Amino acid sequence: MELTAATTVRKPAREVYAYWRRLESLPEFMGHLDEVRSTGQRTSHWTASAPFGRTVEWDAEITDDVPGERLAWRSAGEADVPNAGEVRFRPAPDGVSTEVHVRMTYEIPGGRLGKAVAEYFGEEPHQQLDDDLRRFKQVLETGEVMRSDGAPWGKRARHEFPQRPAQPLTTEELEKGVKA
Repeated sequence: MELTAATTVRKPAREVYAYWRRLESLPEFMGHLDEVRSTGQRTSHWTASAPFGRTVEWDAEITDDVPGERLAWRSAGEADVPNAGEVRFRPAPDGVSTEVHVRMTYEIPGGRLGKAVAEYFGEEPHQQLDDDLRRFKQVLETGEVMRSDGAPWGKRARHEFPQRPAQPLTTEELEKGVKA
């Protein structure tokens, strides 16, 4: 599976890059990451939550690192979820902000069946990446992830309020709205 997403953060590229490069900070905004631990200058160990209360782990290595511009990685060894990706940091046209472009590829455990089951339980990968980038932007611009009264528990809330991509109303839902 390949995912791409982008956001604009109102901070300079070097600052945005520096925050992302501190791998231990990634679980602050990435909903499924439990822990990232640096194991060397270019290596790290990742632990993430998976559907059905499972945990997956893998080691990763940085394959390209251009401060303020680009960070690329790939999983190493026998990863539970083989993956690779890159984040690019580009100055935005306003001269103040940074465009953050993320591209990730990974193998979903269980293939198509695993993807279908995850989506059924509200674990849609594209939506998750968009949500992660939204939280990343919030952390850098405000210093925290903004929470609504309806979901003040952070990561725990995803079990009580699973998210899914927006979908148009069905004819039945439209008819109910007209009668109400």
